[in-house]
Amino acid sequence: MFKIPLIAAAVLALAATASQASVTVIGGGMAQACSKAALGGETEAKFEAICTMALDSELLSLRDRAGTYVNRGVLKLRRKEFSSAQFDFNRAIETKPDLGEAYVNRGAASVGSRRFADGLTDLNKALDLGVEEPEKAYYNRALAYEGLDNVKAAYLDYQKAIELKPEWEQPKKELARFTVGRR
Repeated sequence: MFKIPLIAAAVLALAATASQASVTVIGGGMAQACSKAALGGETEAKFEAICTMALDSELLSLRDRAGTYVNRGVLKLRRKEFSSAQFDFNRAIETKPDLGEAYVNRGAASVGSRRFADGLTDLNKALDLGVEEPEKAYYNRALAYEGLDNVKAAYLDYQKAIELKPEWEQPKKELARFTVGRR
């Protein structure tokens, strides 16, 4: 039996900690600068503008165009602009439907917006497609499961995130809230 004291405010706080998965864009120019900003944890709108300029003016492969949408969305996601970020993840998926990172991030935006079932669908798709950092998909999926009151599945996904990246503290903090007992 898995028990966790969880109040509505706690779910909202968890959604705010959703983890983002950026996409590395190879080459030069503004798309690469956008990639570095997303990978580097930036949040400022000026980096979002660089991504927009890259999308508007650079000749990009489909993968790099989709990746730039993902990276711009990640910058928005960090500022909790969930709806605007979702737009970018949708564009990335339209551009390159097999880019798992777009689904991880769209799932994170859904979780942040408290649309847990939508998030779960995208996070499952991301894991099916494969992603560079699967621990982030499992962590976000745990948040979605928790929002849907599936405590056992949440617990197992937090454990999987730790198994994949043992040094990552956030899933450890989430697991510390759980009490496991027998029925």
